Amino acid sequence: MATTIPSLNESEMLEFGYAATRAEVSKTGIGSDPTIVVASYNIRYAAGPHLISGGLLRKVAGRGIGNRAIHVARNIERAARAFSDDKLLPRPDVVAIQEADKETARAGRHHIARELAEALQMNWIHVPAGIPRGEKPKARQWWLDFEEPIDLHDTGDTGIGLLSRLLLSNVTRIDLPWHECAWRPRLAMAATVSLGACRLRILNAHVDPHAAVGGQLEQLETLMDEAEKDAGPSLILGDFNTLSKTKVLETRSFMESHGYSTPFPSGTATWRGMGIRLHADWIFYRNVRISKWGVARPGGVSDHWPIWAEVDLS
Repeated sequence: MATTIPSLNESEMLEFGYAATRAEVSKTGIGSDPTIVVASYNIRYAAGPHLISGGLLRKVAGRGIGNRAIHVARNIERAARAFSDDKLLPRPDVVAIQEADKETARAGRHHIARELAEALQMNWIHVPAGIPRGEKPKARQWWLDFEEPIDLHDTGDTGIGLLSRLLLSNVTRIDLPWHECAWRPRLAMAATVSLGACRLRILNAHVDPHAAVGGQLEQLETLMDEAEKDAGPSLILGDFNTLSKTKVLETRSFMESHGYSTPFPSGTATWRGMGIRLHADWIFYRNVRISKWGVARPGGVSDHWPIWAEVDLS
């Protein structure tokens, strides 16, 4: 078992960007209202929704997306519209994203977190995965082998991110335990947002889809160790890759046994592909109230759909 990737030095563990000054943030009115909207979205490096069919085309016909840079740029614009036009979901104050590539070939050399944040005029943090250069990934289960791989010598990286209209503090990188293959998702992050006297700790996670239930629970235990360092209001959200009924039930049971609840009924579809619908993405909460929640369905951006919740900190 391992938890860290040695290829990242200290300065590469976290990356920050600011799209608004403190004065500009205060003009939004956030801080006087104890309610914020938080969303989570596995954006799949903005390559589009066709994970399975796209994977089959690459394997059988060697075909990929034509002009990748233009295609991804358009999808980033689509995602920005979905998060800003107040139609598919309320305009979010915080967006957690997963599979947020930074300048990979498969993302058309775009920096997904930064460019989406800039389109939304939000502050942002990107946490890179630290993929192992030149090391071949281990074989996957065939039903999980549709994802487009990052080239062994690609200078880019993937990772997760947090976009916010509020300034973020106490940012923590969380390397989750992994087995067998350093390429697989094993990453989380935590940050605190403040609304006047109220504070909310947010943990954004991308859990390994290849692991058995026990392996996923091991990652959740590491995530919970970090969450329990702060007894205040908190959310744990992200792509938990609960791709079977057993994983849905085990993950929900684990989180509830540690005092977290979710408004999402088990089996809520947040991922789709080739007619299949799965509940992969979650928002869990503790010491707050959630009055509204939902699944938005923007077209063309990812195989996942964004999920959101209105969080009342009063």
